[in-house]
Amino acid sequence: MEVFDNQIAAQVAAKLLKIEAIRLQPEKPFTWASGWKSPIYCDNRLALSYPEVRTYIKEGLIKAIKENFGDVEAIAGVATAGIPQGALLADSLDLPFLYVRSKPKGHGMENMIEGKVTKGQKVVVVEDLVSTGGSSLKAVQDLKNAGFEILGMVAIFTYGFEIAKNNFEEANVKLICLSDYASMLPQALANDYIDDETLASLVEWRKSPETWQGYR
Repeated sequence: MEVFDNQIAAQVAAKLLKIEAIRLQPEKPFTWASGWKSPIYCDNRLALSYPEVRTYIKEGLIKAIKENFGDVEAIAGVATAGIPQGALLADSLDLPFLYVRSKPKGHGMENMIEGKVTKGQKVVVVEDLVSTGGSSLKAVQDLKNAGFEILGMVAIFTYGFEIAKNNFEEANVKLICLSDYASMLPQALANDYIDDETLASLVEWRKSPETWQGYR
């Protein structure tokens, strides 16, 4: 799990903060499905509504794919937020596109994968956000089960949790992200979204999200 380019990482973080795709409120933390209290909420789908941000992210992901997965033959998005990003990339790269559902379709063909399945095809998987990596790696496994060769995954943002790093290493899947939590914090401080005291609390959350109870 690595950040593609430090300069791009800083720019992506700054842009996501500006359009409020990343929201920071440690004094009133969000509650994740896992029960964790979180000072950050990241909704990269908002970037789709801002052409300049959308294009910057798309071009960054294209560079990441070309430099790391040059022999890619198809792009696969992870439902739902990875679908529009993946479609944009596939169109720009003139490659086939497909996407992976979180569960099989409940009627008709009951597909897990939507799009043409070509066994042995070399695929790059696209995510918008990686937290623990569980749902992302499930999509990878579904693609493998269908006969695809997975070159790796690209994503817009990751929290950089150790558990995610371990999960991707264990699955032997290369993950390249445009930006991450560590790149975002200096941008948040420099642009007055947070102060030094809040920064310290945000750093503590990153170290131990399961025990962090909020900013005091």
